[in-house]
Amino acid sequence: MKKKLSYRDKLLELAFIYNVKEIKEYEKNKKQLTSGQLELILKKNSIAIPKDFKTSFIKENFTKPIAKIRTNLFEFKNNQIKATYKVFRKTENFKHDIKRKISGNLKNLWKSAGKVGLNFLNIIPTLGQTFYKFFAKILTDVFNEIYNQQIAPKSAKTAIIVMCVIVGATTIIISNLTNFDDVVKIEKVEKVKPAQEKKVVEKEPKVKTQQKKEIKELEKLTAKKEKKPELKVKKNNVAEVILPDLNLKTETVLNLFKDVDYDLRQVRSKKIVKPIYFTQFPKDLDNLQNSRLKKETFIKIVLPLIVAENERILADRKKLNKISGKKFTSDLEKKWIKQKLLEYKVKKGNINDLLTRMDIIPTSIALAQAAKESGWGTSRFALEGNALFGQWTWSGDGIAPLERESNKNHKILKFPILRASVKAYQNNLNTHKSYVKFREKRSIMRDKKRSISGLELTDTLKNYAQTGTEYTKILNQIIRQNRLTDFEPVRLVNSVKQIELSS
Repeated sequence: MKKKLSYRDKLLELAFIYNVKEIKEYEKNKKQLTSGQLELILKKNSIAIPKDFKTSFIKENFTKPIAKIRTNLFEFKNNQIKATYKVFRKTENFKHDIKRKISGNLKNLWKSAGKVGLNFLNIIPTLGQTFYKFFAKILTDVFNEIYNQQIAPKSAKTAIIVMCVIVGATTIIISNLTNFDDVVKIEKVEKVKPAQEKKVVEKEPKVKTQQKKEIKELEKLTAKKEKKPELKVKKNNVAEVILPDLNLKTETVLNLFKDVDYDLRQVRSKKIVKPIYFTQFPKDLDNLQNSRLKKETFIKIVLPLIVAENERILADRKKLNKISGKKFTSDLEKKWIKQKLLEYKVKKGNINDLLTRMDIIPTSIALAQAAKESGWGTSRFALEGNALFGQWTWSGDGIAPLERESNKNHKILKFPILRASVKAYQNNLNTHKSYVKFREKRSIMRDKKRSISGLELTDTLKNYAQTGTEYTKILNQIIRQNRLTDFEPVRLVNSVKQIELSS
C-alpha cells in the first residue's frame, strides 16, 4: 500500500524531480516552507502545479456549473460593452472624418481663391503698362503731327481760344447740375424729418403706465445686484479614474492603457502617474507569455495605488506639523489628532512618536514586496482576496492556504479592493513592533533631510518573512532588476480647477 502524500509533499516531490535548488536549500537548513510559498517558487521556475481533484459531489454538479454560467454572463456583458464602445468609436471617427473633409475642401477653396486673386493682382500692372504705352503712343503721334504741320499763327490762336471756351462752359454746366441735385436732396430730407417726428410723438402716449413701473423696478433690482460683492469659491476636482469590479480581462486592461497613453517610460522620465485605480487584478494575467509585459502591467496597476496612499500620508504629516507648531488648537484639530493617535497605535499621546510613524513607505519597497508576495499579481490570494502583501490574520476575514498544517490556524487577510490592501500594509509597517528599526532609520533620514530610499531600508525588514536576510536579498534583487527606484519620486497628476461664483 502506497502512503497517501499530502499536497505539500507532492509539491516537494516536484521540486526534487525538477531539481529546484532554492527549495532544496530550505529543506537542508530545515526551514519548512508553506504550501503557498512552495507554489510561488515552483511557478517562478515555470513548473506546472498539480491540482487536487478531490472535489465533492455538490461542488462538481452545482457550484462549478453556476460559476461557469456566471463567467459566461460576465463575458457576455464585457462583449456588449466592447460592442457599444466600438459603435461609439466608429460614429466618433465618422464625425471626425466628415469634419476633416469639409475643412479640407474649404481650405482648398480658400487657397484657389487666393491664387486667383494673386494672379489678378499680378495682371494689373501689366494691363496698366499696356494702356500707358497705347495712350502714350497716340499722344506722341498727335503732337508729332501738330508739330510737323505748318499752321498759321492766327488760326492757332483762334483754335486755342475756342478750346478754352468749350472746357470752361462744360465745367460750369456740370457744377450747376450737381448743386441742383444737392438742393433737391436737402429739400426731401427736410420734408421727411417732420413726418418721422410726428410718428414718434404719436407712439409715446401709447406706452402703458404698468410697463413703466416694471422698468423702474427692474432698474432698482439691477442696481442692488451691482452693489453686492463677488464671491470666489475654490474647488479641488482631482480627475480620478476608479475602475469597478467588472472581472476585466488582461486584453481590455492593455487596451485601456493604450487609450489613456499610460506608458512607464513617460512615468520614469516625467515622474508623474495618472490616478487610475483598479479594484482587482485581471483573472487571466498569468496567461501572458511575455514576462516583461506581465511585470509592466502589474506595476501599472499597483503604482497609482501606492503613490495615492503615500500622498495621503504626506498630507496628514503636513497637517500634523502645522497643528503641533500652534500655541492654541481648536476642538476639531484636537479631535483629528486623537483619531490619528488611535490609527497609528500611539500610546500616551506622544506627538513625536506619531510623527515617526506617520510617514511614507518607499514606492520601490512597496512594489517589490507586492511583486514577491503576490507572484506579480498571479497568486490565488491576490486574485481571490486582493491580498498584495500576504498579511496573516487569526481572526479577520481571510483565505486559508492549501494543505495548511493541522497545528496552525492562520489565514491570508482578504480585502474588498486592492487599495485597501495597500493601506493595511502601510499601516502594518508604520505600527507593528516588528518594524521599529525600519521606522527609526526612516526618521533619521528625515532629520538629515535626505530622500527616503528603498534600498537603504530593506535590511530592516528581516522580520517580514521567515527566511529573514534571504527575503531582504530577494527584495533588493527585484528592485535593482526592475529599476523600481525610478518610481520613488513619482507623484499623481492633479487637475485642480478654480471656479468663481458671483452672487
